[in-house]
Amino acid sequence: MENRILYVRLPCNPIFPIGVVYLADHVHKLFPEIEQRIFDLGTVPPLDFNSALDTCIDEFQPTLLVFSWRDIQIYAPVGGRGGNPLQHSFEFFYAFNPLVKFRGATGLLRLAVSYYKELWRNQGLIKRGLKRAQKHQPNARAVVGGGAVSVFYEQLQHNLPQGTVVSVGEGETLLEKLLRGEDFSNERCYVVGETQPRDRLIHEAPTPLEKSACNYDYIEKIWAEFSYYLQSSDFYIGVQTKRGCPHNCCYCIYTVVEGKQVRINPADEVVAEMRQLYDRGIRNFWFTDAQFIPARRFIDDAIELLQKIVDSGMTDIHWAAYIRADNLTPELCDLMVKTGMNYFEIGITSGSQELVRKMRMGYNLRTVLENCRDLKAAGFNDLVSVNYSFNVIDERPETIRQTIAYHRELERIFGADKVEPAIFFIGLQPHTHLEEYAFKNGILKPDYDPMNLKPWTVQKLLWNPEPLGSFFGEVCLQAWRQNPNDFGREVMKILEERLGCAPLEEALSAPIPTTDKKQLVTA
Repeated sequence: MENRILYVRLPCNPIFPIGVVYLADHVHKLFPEIEQRIFDLGTVPPLDFNSALDTCIDEFQPTLLVFSWRDIQIYAPVGGRGGNPLQHSFEFFYAFNPLVKFRGATGLLRLAVSYYKELWRNQGLIKRGLKRAQKHQPNARAVVGGGAVSVFYEQLQHNLPQGTVVSVGEGETLLEKLLRGEDFSNERCYVVGETQPRDRLIHEAPTPLEKSACNYDYIEKIWAEFSYYLQSSDFYIGVQTKRGCPHNCCYCIYTVVEGKQVRINPADEVVAEMRQLYDRGIRNFWFTDAQFIPARRFIDDAIELLQKIVDSGMTDIHWAAYIRADNLTPELCDLMVKTGMNYFEIGITSGSQELVRKMRMGYNLRTVLENCRDLKAAGFNDLVSVNYSFNVIDERPETIRQTIAYHRELERIFGADKVEPAIFFIGLQPHTHLEEYAFKNGILKPDYDPMNLKPWTVQKLLWNPEPLGSFFGEVCLQAWRQNPNDFGREVMKILEERLGCAPLEEALSAPIPTTDKKQLVTA
């Protein structure tokens, strides 16, 4: 039977579906005779999901459906399902005004209804698609992967069709073996109803893979909706320069899903891929790596890539990325500005070196400031988003004052209007050190269901424990009342008014006490 692969990107925000694109490109390079098609439900109106999927399957009659499921977790400090999840939660849990508390409760209820509707809808689309394909090809089967599946693979096994292959992390080598009819049991996957996910499956290392430039001439032929992402001049198109993250940040799932081994894509291939998009009118690129410069030993790779972008003649582009600013050098800063970096995010989480150490983040805040000064000196005058997650391990008034001092120093470097504080409260993710910490400290039970939304579970998963939980709840509610359109800056202003600002040196110094119990080291 001739293989025909249909990639179905399940509905989500209009973010360029780089995972599906790379999978289809990889398969085509190995199996050029196989017919493929990409169908992106992210570009289809919700009322048309079922009919559009039916029509696509009837026309193409696939033997293999590969579903990409990007989003499940709902804890975020931004607008989303039914409004702002963080604001709804804080209004419900911390507001004294009964009307505000009621508003939070109704907001959370809308959010929960929307959340479960999306779960049931996506599961229904997978079942519907497979059943429809089997009318044309009785032996058709499904593979389900993507970011959401990689995090919640254990829970999803109870809601997917029998025989579905559930893929965790990268899917290229799994698809290779599946198409060759080889045993794929040693890949990061399991088959619903036939095998059980191995213990700590997500922690297994992915199969190394050297990636070449995506062939967008081919992608354009098999993806009718491709032009949708080329229409907006301010839309960022994803390009991956590496996979993997070597760090151990206590709350982060990237290092688990992608593995600790950093695998660099050859610079010439990355530039060749960008050139294909550039020739189609794209000028904005998002480097989709977990971290653009994950460690100092990869600085030379970043320099090589940026220099080759300069040499390519693509002088009118812009790019953005997540960046560990402790790994910048003056040369790298010059190249970043020269190649058009116009936005970057740094997830320092806290401006207290003591808390950075306790969260196992592995960087020096003093070095970050020095490198930011180099970046400013190189001519960077654009926006910096700084992610802060308050009330993490051992947060205290003095560490809050230290974070304020650190943030004010970043404002002095870049300009207060250029530094945007993004206030997060960590959404506790499965398979992280923070989850293990929660188990060991009796905050969560090991048999909890991270996909089951109950008020008492949400309050624990949206990490804001007492004794400071109510204080932060009150501060955030005040910020939403006073300046909802500039929430992050308002939170920092209120915190400084209430607690003051520490000397900068206090934030940067964190001597390790010999009697300190390392709470997360053995987590």
